Amino acid sequence: MKRNTTTLAALTLASALALTACGTGAEDNGAGSESTPATSSAAATSTATDTATPSATATGSAEEISAEHNDADVMFAQMMLPHHEQAVEMSEMLLAKDDIPAEVADFAQQVIDAQGPEIERMNAMLTAWDAEPMGDMEGMEGMDHGGMSGMMSEEDMAALEEAQGTEAARLYLEQMTAHHEGAVDMAQDQVDNGQNPQAVALAEQVITAQEAEIAEMEQMLGNL
Repeated sequence: MKRNTTTLAALTLASALALTACGTGAEDNGAGSESTPATSSAAATSTATDTATPSATATGSAEEISAEHNDADVMFAQMMLPHHEQAVEMSEMLLAKDDIPAEVADFAQQVIDAQGPEIERMNAMLTAWDAEPMGDMEGMEGMDHGGMSGMMSEEDMAALEEAQGTEAARLYLEQMTAHHEGAVDMAQDQVDNGQNPQAVALAEQVITAQEAEIAEMEQMLGNL
């Protein structure tokens, strides 16, 4: 009987040791599995950081405006600003109307999206050169810019305001074609005579974009 008691005690001790060993192994395995999400999280964070880098670079890609400039640079920005602003006004006027063909409405929105940032860029140029926009210059307020290259007169703007539907789309395209042609002429003067590299680059951008848009408008006019 004494031998059986001793044997039972030995078995109980062995079982306890075995359970302890299993528990330790489970904890070790758990610790190992917990490290995987941490590693994945770190990898995800690294990936997100890498992905964000090009965006940050793109955001800061606008070249700083050089102080170097001449009278042609200032005149280009001062004259092109109201020119662009009128193009945006014409486009917004058209988009407020009903029954405008979809492709013409899309084009008008394209003009707004393209020229809005260019307006901001030219304002920044004038600020960098300590020059005033044309609208802020003494004696310029209320001036009818119909004589400026490609600009619409007050009568032209009134006609666009009154037109509706397809006729409004046709008039818009005809007016904007002339408007773009004037902008291209002004931009070419800047390329030929300007000194500031950022202003010259913007003028080249205007020429490329608006010559392509002139061709697009001619095609849309043919479709009306």
